[in-house]
Order: sequence, then structure tokens, then C-alpha cells
Amino acid sequence: MNTSDLLEQLLRAGQSGGASSGGGLGGVLGGLLKGSRTADASAGGGLGGILGGLGGLLGATPGARPAQGRAGGMNYAALASLGMAAFQAYQAWQRQQADAPQQALQTVDQLDGPAAEAHSHAVLRALIAAAKADGHIDAHEQQLISTELGRHTADPQLQQWLDAEVAKPLDAADFAEFARDPAVAAEVYLASVMMVDDQQGAERDYLDELAGQLKIDPQLQLHLEQTAMA
Repeated sequence: MNTSDLLEQLLRAGQSGGASSGGGLGGVLGGLLKGSRTADASAGGGLGGILGGLGGLLGATPGARPAQGRAGGMNYAALASLGMAAFQAYQAWQRQQADAPQQALQTVDQLDGPAAEAHSHAVLRALIAAAKADGHIDAHEQQLISTELGRHTADPQLQQWLDAEVAKPLDAADFAEFARDPAVAAEVYLASVMMVDDQQGAERDYLDELAGQLKIDPQLQLHLEQTAMA
């Protein structure tokens, strides 16, 4: 399974379709999050909203973080945008931690091979889970999302994995395993915040529980949320 390529394609599809016209996966997820319950609803949320919010980072100053480590193959510009946003929030938090060791953050766009695959799995799982955070997703909506995801991959193993992720009950504890890696934790939480359209009620409860499971410091949580809303 090449999850990094799939995640990059989905993010780009959200940028080109969901962010402007409500089409593609961005439109499906954005419509669900906004309560329209239709696949073609216009929405600023979902994956389209993520890329809309991160679009400016594509032109950010290269010196703001270590150079990308991945060479050749697909240009992972969308993943780099997400990684840079998490990196900048993490840096801002670290500057406030006078007594804490300054730790580098190696985000998904800087990884190769199995490490990149595992990291991309975590982020994609987070996006799918956050789409269910309002608690209203039903079997029909699960099918809409699975179908749209299937348009971006011909790999039956990956499609089976995606279907299972869409169908499984929402549980923030599923992400506790990523608490040991601050880069994964930061990107998982940032992607989740950007996917959640209305941070009230069940959505807010889910985000707070997710931050707890990821062992994200409350001040870092605030920085990541401010980055998402910038």
C-alpha cells in the first residue's frame, strides 16, 4: 500500500475540488461535517478546507524548517504544507518551554519508506476519524466516503483498509499509540482540528480526548488549534 501517495492525492483533490466547488472527497466530508448530508454540498470544511487553509504555506520561506528529505517520485507539496504547519506550531510551543529539551520535529514529508507509510497511515486515519466526530455518520454516508476514497486508489488492499477505517466506531484511544512520536501526534491533531468544522459539543469533546490520548501539552494543543484557524 502506498498511503503517502494516496494522502497527497486526496489533499490535492480537496484543494482543486472541495475548496472551491464542494466536489471530490473535500465536498463529501465537508458536506457531512456541515450537516448537509449530501455528497455535492458546497463546503469550506473537509479536505478542501485543509488545503485552503494551508495553501499559503506552499510558498513559505524554505529556511523556516529543515529541507525535505524525500527525493524523486511524487512531489509531496500538500503533505509538506501540513508538515510545515505542524512544525511551526511545535516551534512556537517549544520557544515557551524554557526548561524543556529542544526537540526536532520530523514530519511526514521528510520521511521515506516504511516510516513515511506509517506516518501517512496515522494522518489519513485521523482525517477519517475526525469526519465522524459529530456522531451522525450513517451507513449511507460511510459508503459515500468509501466510494470517493476508492476513486483515488486501485489497490484492493488499501481500499479494504480504508473501508474498515470508515466503518469502525469513533474512538480517540485508537490514536494513543502515536503519543510516543511528537511529530505524528502534532500532525494527527492538526489534521483533526482542520477537519472538524464546528468545535462545539461532540466535536470539541473528541478533540480534547484526542489531545489527551496523544499526550499533547495543553499549550501545544492551543498552538496547533491557532495554526488551524489562522
